[in-house]
Amino acid sequence: MTPLDSHDDALRREVSRRSFLTRSTAGLGAMALGSLLNPKMLTAAEAVSASPNQWPGAVTPLHLPRRAKRVIHLCMAGGPSHLETLDYKPELAAQDGKPMPESITKGQPIAQLQGQQLKCLGPQHKFAKYGNSGQEICDQFPKLGGVADDLCIIRSLVTEAINHDPAHTFMNTGTAISGRPSMGSWAWYGLGADCEDIPGYVVLTSTGRSGQQQPIASRQWHSGFLPSRFQGVRFNSKGDAVYYINTPAGISREQQHDVVDAVTQLNRQLDASIDDPEIATRINQYEMAFRMQASVPELMDLSSEPKHIMELYGCTGLDGSLNANCLLARRLAEHGARFIQLYHRDWDHHGGVRDGIAQIAREVDTPCAALIADLKQRGMLDETLVVWGGEFGRTPMAQGNGRDHHIKGFSIWMAGGGIKGGISYGQTDEFGYNAAVDVVHVHDLHATILHQLGVDHKRLTYKFQGRDFRLTDVSGNVIEKILA
Repeated sequence: MTPLDSHDDALRREVSRRSFLTRSTAGLGAMALGSLLNPKMLTAAEAVSASPNQWPGAVTPLHLPRRAKRVIHLCMAGGPSHLETLDYKPELAAQDGKPMPESITKGQPIAQLQGQQLKCLGPQHKFAKYGNSGQEICDQFPKLGGVADDLCIIRSLVTEAINHDPAHTFMNTGTAISGRPSMGSWAWYGLGADCEDIPGYVVLTSTGRSGQQQPIASRQWHSGFLPSRFQGVRFNSKGDAVYYINTPAGISREQQHDVVDAVTQLNRQLDASIDDPEIATRINQYEMAFRMQASVPELMDLSSEPKHIMELYGCTGLDGSLNANCLLARRLAEHGARFIQLYHRDWDHHGGVRDGIAQIAREVDTPCAALIADLKQRGMLDETLVVWGGEFGRTPMAQGNGRDHHIKGFSIWMAGGGIKGGISYGQTDEFGYNAAVDVVHVHDLHATILHQLGVDHKRLTYKFQGRDFRLTDVSGNVIEKILA
């Protein structure tokens, strides 16, 4: 008897009468009830069986006409100052150095300026109008100005968490409570992906040169209570793309395939015994990793990119920069990834906001604008939703020569994916403190992202601990006025 046969016998002995009845009634009963409530469920089940390596998505068919096939989220970690990027305030400039009106700040949440005298800090850089639309953008970002007619600038975003980690968690998951699924996981779970040899949700990170770098925890792209196969996978744009993905020295691909097949058989037998969804995830991840060994090296090889594209991105190779990551994001989009998230950590300007913005503008202006231009020239921008922004903004009050965290009004931009270009939406007050016109909550942003992907945010739910959860919790409205 081989070890595999012995293990098979042991697994059969584990299938007791009680577990058989439990699994049978749970499986058949749930299928029968589900088919009565939703006849399309069986069709979805057949789709899973037909292509076991590729998740077809829980939303079948789509709730809404789809405007975007994928999302690229350019996450500017640390909290970009809207007052030096996208939201010019002439009145704040006029009040530079004067006390902030107490009527605005009294009783408001402040991160590190509690008990201090609050003085206005005017915009530290000039703004200019760009494009036929006359979009007003800080002059430190001239290349973004060059694609201004493709941008929808939202100047009235609000969030609920005033410190970095919970604010990132809120922006990613719709709650400050750690352990919920990220929006990338929701998108992959709801829609599946157009590829089976790379993950549907990929994360790339880069760090700037100024040292203003808040840590980013991997739980920001976790799947939470969704099956763990939907968590984001971090790729490196320097060194090995994925840790431990390379075939071990002295082992051929055929030998490794034999190992994967044997492990898969064992896992399937165990799954038949105890019916644990995480075993199915383990099987999928082993098989995915094996396929990635062939697909990822080709994906990360930039030698096929022409010189003018490398120059467009300001990219010299896989050096871990945002430039390289933006180019990889386009390649991942072409390959079929559903949700691509790029973190760039260099925005936490509690001090030196003037020089800090000038420095980071040189890091992000070229690659972010290049991504828009490249997607557009390839005919991909219409079906790719690009979102740029941080976890919150910065205060109009001075913190020395910097700015504190701010959640009551800040700016982001969106492009492509059925979003109107060349428009601005929402306003903050004359000091840039409170979102005053067409206020957009993070839940509204999430609802709009899902809407463009063809998903009704109220209907994409997952039952956990007796409750139906969704990305937008119990609120959120699609921002109809920005839709093309």
